Amino acid sequence: MQEQLSMANKAAWESGAYQAWIQHHGAPDEYARKLAADPRHSLRYWLKYTGNPAGKRILNLLGSHGTKAICFALLGADVTVVDISEENRLYAGEAAAAAGVKLNYICADVLNIPDEEALGTFDAVLMEFGILHYFTDLSSIFSLVSRRLNSEGRLMLTDFHPFARTWMTTVNLPHPTGNYFDDTLHEGEVAFAKLLPEEERAGLNKVLTRSWTVGDILSSVAAEGLCIRTFEEIKTAQNPGCPEYYTLIADKLGLQLPPLYPEPVS
Repeated sequence: MQEQLSMANKAAWESGAYQAWIQHHGAPDEYARKLAADPRHSLRYWLKYTGNPAGKRILNLLGSHGTKAICFALLGADVTVVDISEENRLYAGEAAAAAGVKLNYICADVLNIPDEEALGTFDAVLMEFGILHYFTDLSSIFSLVSRRLNSEGRLMLTDFHPFARTWMTTVNLPHPTGNYFDDTLHEGEVAFAKLLPEEERAGLNKVLTRSWTVGDILSSVAAEGLCIRTFEEIKTAQNPGCPEYYTLIADKLGLQLPPLYPEPVS
């Protein structure tokens, strides 16, 4: 099932992403100038958890068109991006070159990274905005995170809050499911579609996604031996009584965990 999702989502993310980023951000060199003018703004959710990123190794999984990776690189970090879309890689590479920074950008399914061990380990793994719904099993992605973190490495995950996905209508979440525990696959519009003119949207490929609850997410992170330090819920600007995003911070402690469900006494 995961292979089916990956194939469908790769096709969707290579059916107009490059043009969408130009439509929204401008040409790569123009966008690079914007990022270089204030790289800290795009990293505002995470810099308090990284401290000074200069010299740190950061892995940006599903890093899209490279905004966060480029900004970390502008602040002195050594950044590797893994993303499934060649169009995202092209835009990110051109923007990084224009910004005068180097990215190691790997165009691959994150669950099948060629020669993964050769990447080594990282001080931080960043995953952000519209990420977890591309996986049919969270243990596989958080196992990858755990493998690639060094002994004191930190996961930084910011995504759409499951409550918002279920109950709210926002710019990024226009179609609430109404079912918090919905675990079925859904076909939908690729995220960048809203950036394109209406006449260009009809021919775009669809993505396949699967929703997760807060409990699913927290349990899956903890099961990989990552110590959850905080689960920060971020208010919706238009409705501050409800969360729109969350940031989860978890550290690798290198401990061997006992089984969650020990064998019962016979």
